Amino acid sequence: MTATPAETKASADRPGLIKAVPVRHPWRWVAIAVIAVLVAMFLHMVITNAAFNWPFVFEAMNQAPVIEGFWKGTILVTVLAMIFGIAVGVLLAVMRLSDNPVLRAVSWAYTWFFRAIPRYVLLTIMGALGILFQQGLSLGVPFDWLIIDWLGLEGTWRFVTLDANVLFVGLFGGVIGMAASEAAYMAEIARAGILSVDRGQLEAAQALGMSRAKAMRRIVLPQAMRVIVPPTGNETIAMLKDTSLLLAIPVGTELFFQLQAIGTRTYQTFPVLVAATLYYLVTTSVLMIGQSYLEKRFGRGFGTSAPRAAAGMAGGGL
Repeated sequence: MTATPAETKASADRPGLIKAVPVRHPWRWVAIAVIAVLVAMFLHMVITNAAFNWPFVFEAMNQAPVIEGFWKGTILVTVLAMIFGIAVGVLLAVMRLSDNPVLRAVSWAYTWFFRAIPRYVLLTIMGALGILFQQGLSLGVPFDWLIIDWLGLEGTWRFVTLDANVLFVGLFGGVIGMAASEAAYMAEIARAGILSVDRGQLEAAQALGMSRAKAMRRIVLPQAMRVIVPPTGNETIAMLKDTSLLLAIPVGTELFFQLQAIGTRTYQTFPVLVAATLYYLVTTSVLMIGQSYLEKRFGRGFGTSAPRAAAGMAGGGL
């Protein structure tokens, strides 16, 4: 079939094959070479420098007090502090978003105070709280001595008296201090997550007969988890590392405290620091993997990538 003059003219006007040349990035290869040299120098130092004393590092890591300090002072305190910190933080966030001005003021004051105090200072204060309760911390009817005096009675209406010097020190005191500090940060994280959910969903749930608390628990919070999980994972990792501050109370059953004791006793200061670094590196790596899984779990349905099934259907057109 012979082409018409119009088709011949259109074919002649059509541009030819474009020979695209990729943009060259020579400085990328220079940067890669510099990084490779620096990595090789670092590995050579780590392997050959006698100051690392790797046999002693692994020996220190396998000591029974160190392992006990890792499980109790690092892992256990982190888990308990985050559980109580998250629970109190979510409660404070709900209070901050309440219509009640008293609840809002209390939540704001708590968040303001505990975010302003460094954790090391807070833990030091926890260890010294016994001076405020020299007669012990009593639980019972508030102002019972005044009521008993007014009624002309004798005795006390205290149910139990706790030794403050025991209550606010050790692992228990560490959990209280860490959780109190963490709750202030989690309150802001949870509040941001709740505000990220459209308010209309809460109103719709209440219109269907749900109470505000049930709607918050069943509708709002599950959707807010997409925003809450990433910073909460970061806070968990930070909490794990901040357990090294427990020596401010002081807490003897803690990883860094025990390794420092070994270093002081054997004059091997740097190797025990390397041992502590390895413990923290491995543990935080596990936490980061868990955080990544949770982010994918609660982030389903969000993002810019299309679902695989939909993408497959779109690509197989007629």
